[in-house]
This record gives sequence, structure tokens and C-alpha cells, in this order.
Amino acid sequence: MPRPTTPHALASPVSARSWWWPLVIFVLSTPLWLQLWEPTLFITINQWCAPVAAEFWTGLSLLGNGWGLLAVTAPLLVFAPRLMVAWLCAAPFAVLFARTGKFLIESPRPAAVVDNAQMRVVGELLHNVSMPSGHTLTAFAVAAGIYFALTVAQRRRHWWLLVLAAGAGLSRIAVGAHWPGDVAVGASLGLLAGLLGHQIWIRLPEQQFAPSAWGPRIAAVLVALSIFHLLTEQLDFPENHGVQLVLAVVAGTSLATYLWRLVQSRLQEK
Repeated sequence: MPRPTTPHALASPVSARSWWWPLVIFVLSTPLWLQLWEPTLFITINQWCAPVAAEFWTGLSLLGNGWGLLAVTAPLLVFAPRLMVAWLCAAPFAVLFARTGKFLIESPRPAAVVDNAQMRVVGELLHNVSMPSGHTLTAFAVAAGIYFALTVAQRRRHWWLLVLAAGAGLSRIAVGAHWPGDVAVGASLGLLAGLLGHQIWIRLPEQQFAPSAWGPRIAAVLVALSIFHLLTEQLDFPENHGVQLVLAVVAGTSLATYLWRLVQSRLQEK
């Protein structure tokens, strides 16, 4: 297969060993997703996280919510449209993996198995469709999509993207929504979604990252939808109300700036 020749593609090669990451995580976490150490491990982690304020964990969970992520990454529309497009290329794979897993695997949530008095539950009490953790999968797909779109040098400084995704995964155990195995499988599939999305992104022409191109335009529409959902709905937890308002402001400011620059560029062309 011929190598892509676009400048952005040449600046961000993905080594062959990167494709092993999802498989390694999946294999190493076998005892988890087979629930050989459950429910003891879940209770231990859940209780270890309990002293930390619920708002901290619910805020981290927003990093696995699609509408929340659109708002968090909205500034990329202005400062780095190519990175916004990069994670949106990974999003369809994340949705496919999450929906397929939950459709095919009838896995009970911790609250359906563990005595609720032994665990901390934040938000709605969930009982089924546990595998995989959709929030973890989404968080890792977005983090990986952005991470692999960076240059090799930039990746060394932005490893924290994957740490944030791991934090979103840990939050799902902390709020009592998922088993550790759900989180591990979600991380594995999320990384795979990011890598697959990168294969699409790396083949896009450079001009597709211009503000007036279809990629950023679609991203802008999605950001506008995220603002609507942030202002009109409760995303996962009532504790997130204040954070949602802040993210709505961030997304709104970013969208307004993007549209202003788009109009300005059109006027200059005339």
C-alpha cells in the first residue's frame, strides 16, 4: 500500500507496535473481564475512591460523554482544526464497538451483583449492559485520535491525554457504574478506535482541515448541538450541572470565534 504523502500524515507516523497496545491491554486484563477477581476488586477500588468528592468523579465521567467531549475539545476548532477532525474520525468506530458489545453481551452491572451497602453509587442505579464501559471507550478513542494525530515529538509532551482517558475509566468504577473488566475492555477498544480513525484521518487531503472545509464545518454543527444538550439536559449526573454551564460557555465562545474567523476569511476572499 503506498504511503500517504500529505504533510500532516508524514508528520505523524504510527509505528507498527502501536497496534499491539489494544491487544496487550485486552490480554493482560483477561482476569478482569472474566471476572475472576470480582466483586472483591471492584469493591476495593470503589471504596478507595470514596473519600474523593463525587463531583470530581462525575466531572471525569464527562470526558467519556460525547456531548461533554465536544465542548471540552471545542477550542480545537479555532486553534487546531486538524485535531478536532482527527478524533471525529475515530468516533464512528467507538460508537460501533460500544453498541455492538452492549448488544451482544448481557453483563450485569455491579449494583445488580454487589450488596449496595458495600459500594458507593453516584447517580442512577444501573443494573445491566455493563460490558464494555462506553464512557471509557469513548474517552480513549478521543484521546488516541488526538494523540496519534500529533507529531512524534508532540506525543512525548501529551501523554497526559491517555492519563485523562484512564481517569474517565476509573471514574466509572468510582461511581459504581462498571466493573474493572468493563473499563479495561473499553480502554482496549477505545485505543483501537483511535488507531482506525487515524487511518482515515491520515488519508484526508490537507485542505480538509481549513476552516471552510467540510470537516471543521461538521465539527462546528456538532459543537452547536453539544451546547444545546449541555444547557437543556442532565448529562449522566446532577452533580455536573455547574460543569455543564462552564463547558457550554467554552463551547459557545469557541464556536463564535470559529464562525467569526470563517466570515472574515470569506470577506477577505472577496
